[in-house]
This record gives sequence, C-alpha cells and structure tokens, in this order.
Amino acid sequence: MANPLLSGTPGQTHLLLGNEAIVRGAVEAGIQFISCYPGTPSSEVPDTFFRLSPEAAYTFEYSVNEKVALEVGGGATLAGAMTLVTMKHVGVNVAADPLLTLAYTGTPGGFVLLSADDPGCHSSQNEQDNRIYARLAGLPCLEPSTAQEAKDMTRAGLELSRELGTPVLLRTTTRVNHLRGPVTLAEPAVLPAPVGFQKNPSRFVPIPAFARPMHLRLLDLLEKLRGLAETSPLNTVSGAGKVGVVASGISRAYLADALLEDDLKGKVKVLDLGFTYPLPEKLLESFMTGLDTLLVIEELEPVLETEIRALAQRLGISLNIQGKTPGPLPRFGEFNVGMVESALRGVLGLPAKTVPVCTPSAGDPAEANACGPLSNRPPNLCAGCPHRAAYVAVRKVYGDSAIYSSDIGCYTLGILPPLRAADFLVCMGSSISAGSGAAKAAGQDVVAFIGDSTFFHSGITGLVNALFNQHNLLVCILDNRTTAMTGHQPNPGVDKTNLGDNLVRIDIEKLLTGLGIEHFRKVNPLNHKATLKAIEELKALKGVRVLLAEEPCPLFARRAYGKKQTQVAYVAEACGEKGECGDCLDTLACPAFYKDGGKVAIDPLLCSGCMLCLQLCPNIKARKGDAK
Repeated sequence: MANPLLSGTPGQTHLLLGNEAIVRGAVEAGIQFISCYPGTPSSEVPDTFFRLSPEAAYTFEYSVNEKVALEVGGGATLAGAMTLVTMKHVGVNVAADPLLTLAYTGTPGGFVLLSADDPGCHSSQNEQDNRIYARLAGLPCLEPSTAQEAKDMTRAGLELSRELGTPVLLRTTTRVNHLRGPVTLAEPAVLPAPVGFQKNPSRFVPIPAFARPMHLRLLDLLEKLRGLAETSPLNTVSGAGKVGVVASGISRAYLADALLEDDLKGKVKVLDLGFTYPLPEKLLESFMTGLDTLLVIEELEPVLETEIRALAQRLGISLNIQGKTPGPLPRFGEFNVGMVESALRGVLGLPAKTVPVCTPSAGDPAEANACGPLSNRPPNLCAGCPHRAAYVAVRKVYGDSAIYSSDIGCYTLGILPPLRAADFLVCMGSSISAGSGAAKAAGQDVVAFIGDSTFFHSGITGLVNALFNQHNLLVCILDNRTTAMTGHQPNPGVDKTNLGDNLVRIDIEKLLTGLGIEHFRKVNPLNHKATLKAIEELKALKGVRVLLAEEPCPLFARRAYGKKQTQVAYVAEACGEKGECGDCLDTLACPAFYKDGGKVAIDPLLCSGCMLCLQLCPNIKARKGDAK
C-alpha cells in the first residue's frame, strides 16, 4: 500500500505526527533534495524521508554533521534543486558558518532549514532559542503550532524561498515536532528538473568586494519580506477588547485552549504570529492602537517582546506590555495551557483559577499513589549495552583518579552511578579536544569517551589536533555500529542500515592507522578480561592512545542483523542464602536486574544475554576456581 505522505489524495485528512506533516509539506512543495544530521526532536523528519526514499523521486542523505549537511544542501539549491536541511537546534551552531553566507549568496532552487528547538532540555544540553539565528543571518522565520501548520508552513517556506531566492528558517519546538493532529492534504507540485548551476561569480563568490553589495541586497530583501509578512495569511487577528495578546509557535495552541474557558471567552484581542520575522510592523501598529495592555506569549527568549517594545516606543504608542521582562512568564522551559491561562487571568485582573486538591480515600494505597508524585525514573543504558561493559572495565583500571571527558550520545548516560564515567561535557565531538586541554593544563590522567557517529561528526578533528600537539590521553571510541540515541540512523562506519547493507563503510581502524595512531587496541567490550588487559596496556603508555570498543547495540542488532536473544544469564544461584553479595548490582546496575527474596535475579524479558554479569560475579569465579 502506498504511503499517504507520498501519494495521499488531495482533500484527504490524516492523523500525522508534526514531523510527518513536515515531510508531507516538503513533498507537496515538490522537494528534490534533503540532507540532515539526525537529532531529537527533528529525527523523525529525515528518518521518514529515508524510509520512503526507495519509492520517492527526491534525493536524500544522512550527512556526517550539520555543517556538512547545510553545505551539501547549499550546493544542491545553488544548482537549482528545491532543498530541505534538517537538524536540532544545537546543530545550527555547527552549521552557522555556511548558513550566514548562504543568506548572502541566495538559494535559487529554494531552501528551508528546519531548526527543531528543545525548550525544557528534553534531549539536549541547552535551551537556546534559534529565532535569534533568523535575526543574525537575515532569514525569514516561520513558526507552526499545529500539525496542519507544520505541513502548510513547510510548503510555504520552500515556495517563498524559491520565489525570492533566500533561505527560510522553519523553527519548531519539541511539542510541535511530536504532537499528532489532523492534516488535510493538498495537491503536490511538480517541479522541473534542476536547471544546474548558473555561473555568476559576483553573486555566488563572497569575496569582500562582492560580499559588501550582497549584504545590501539582503537588507533590501528583508524589507520586501517584511511587506509580505504584513499581509501573510500565516498572521491572523481575532477577538476584541482593550487587552491584546501576541503569541507565536506552540504558545498559540496553548492560548487557544486557555481561551476556551468560559470566563476568558471574548475577553482579549489576539494576534497569532506564524510568520514571525521580519516583524510585520504595520500590522502590529494597527493591532496595538487602542489597547491598554499587551501580553506577549513566547517560549524561551523575549525576542518578540523586545522588538514589540521597541516598536511601540518608536511609534509613540503608550500601553502596558507584559511577558517576561517584566511579566508573569518565565524565560526558561516549556509553557503549558495552565501557565498561559494564569498569565491571561493576571493581565485581565481575574482571580487565579482554583486547582482541585487530590484527597484519596483513607486506607486506599492505589488512590494514595495516584495523588502523590510519580517516582523518578532516570534514563539508563539498556540491558546488554556494550557501553556499560566498556565503562566498567575503564573504571576498574583508572578508578576515581582519572578525569572522564564525555560526549553526546547514549554513552552520556555513563554519568550515573555506579559507572560515574562522565565528569564534563562541552558539546558534540568535544570529548577528545576538551579532554586534551584538561590533560595538558592539569597533568592528570584523562579518558575521553566518544561514540562512532560522534567520532565521524566532529571527533576526528579533535584526534588530529591531539596528535599534532602531542597531548596525553586515552581515547575510547565506543563503536556500537549505529547512531543509537537518535533512532539507529546510519553513519559512515556502519555495515548495516535499516534498509540493507552499507556498501561504502569507512573503517575506523584503517582511519586511525592512516592518522598514524601508534598506541591502539581493538576489543569487544563484552569480553571483560581482554578489555581489561588492553586498557592496562594503554594506561602504561604515554601520548595519544586509542581503544576501539566494537560491539553492536543489542536493539539494533536484533533489527538489522537478525540477532536472536541468547540464553538469559542467571546469577541468582551464585548469591548466598541471604543475597549478601550483590556485587553485580553495585558494579553494573543493569536494568534487567531485580531483587527476589534478597537475591539478585534477572528479568528474562529485559536480558539481552550479554553474559557480562557472569564474568564479573565473584561467587561464580570462586566456583570455577574450586572446580580447577
């Protein structure tokens, strides 16, 4: 059966994930080229394009990092292809260099950059607000709040970019990417094949003499875009009253829900901003005229609030503007309907809404649990994860004396006890370079952990730098044969993908040899004895040393390699009568472990059969010694 994202009938309505709606919007625009680096909350967009690619007419690639993805996409649009590049918000930091230049040269084929921001740090190291990149680079910015808008704005952004020859920033947030909603399909456009690159050095080669007039052209274009924003159907006014509300992004959905309350209906005048940059100043002037109070609702930074304050001051419009500075809304985290409703009640002078108190029936533990806070469940490495085995071995050799430089990926979860293998983390690909600096400055033992995908992303340059500057550290490359944390996407080092074999695998061992790494060991981390021996040998040496710990992620192995779950390890028999040992719990903390009558037992549904616990159990080792 054909996938509706590719061949759905116009007029049909489907329940789509926000990220799926973005895919459909690109398909409707006639998308021809997609590049990406996966990262939550954007990952389902490229993953869906990848899954559909065998039956689609577009070209898709997973690039090694966000900068490369944007440069590849930039080349495609310069050659006339309608292009979408996707990444999470911190990835735009990596891609910023070519992004700002692409705004100067322009994008003849059409070009949208999806920046999926993450208020609340659900899966990220910061909450940066990438609307600021639109201002920095001079890009029009579109912000959807529903699945339907995610589709429509993706299409509108691509068509706008192709028409005006400028990159467009599609800024989403986690709740938009991961919501589900009804989406009505439209007729896909059919574009001609890319015309190819049209030579024009004064437009496309930004040497200083050409870059200066390019900047002037960009400023003129921004004013043209401002005029389009003034009348764009993506910006709408509704309601009436002396209190106005301006909202953007997912906050518009929260506002719509809050205004369904009986005592809030019809009380405010609303400007829904979907085309948020350049700011539609005439529309805002008309909207603000006659208001006494204006509430600006936007997550993270007070970007719109600051610009609207400046506009009101410049136009001589006197009104009380509230939001974050000052105001009832925070400058961090996600909003929700209750928070927006509370802010509305405050500016309207209405009493705060009474929240019902949970009063469980006496003696009913089920009701008591329902009223109490949910138990914390910290993220943990999966049962059988080879990263856990590598951490246990490294800590046995280095203990607490070493500094553990971590990186972005599943292995960051090594921060938790009992592993405690993450002392600092700067950004993706930083473990080797930041670890090098720490080792040089303090003279301490440093162990840098980095995954295979992250190594290809931006770890190679750190390793080259460490060799060139003769740093002294142990680099542990944790190669689990996939990009595990973001959904098992391929990287250049894998031999299998979700769609079959990787025919052009880049061998990390050969790459290290080519770089001239002299002190190198390759191990399967699930072989505890061999891994310990390799680490001890490397610790005794000086300079840059590399341990390549290679073993597939067990979840990916079952899917891609067809690996069956092996025999479940059973250590309960090895525990004393009262379970007085428990060493495996204290050392591994595998999520497949649980206590059964004081003894350690293993859940057969969770155990992957890695057998690491059997190699570590002192009682089993003692029995083997007695047998000898």
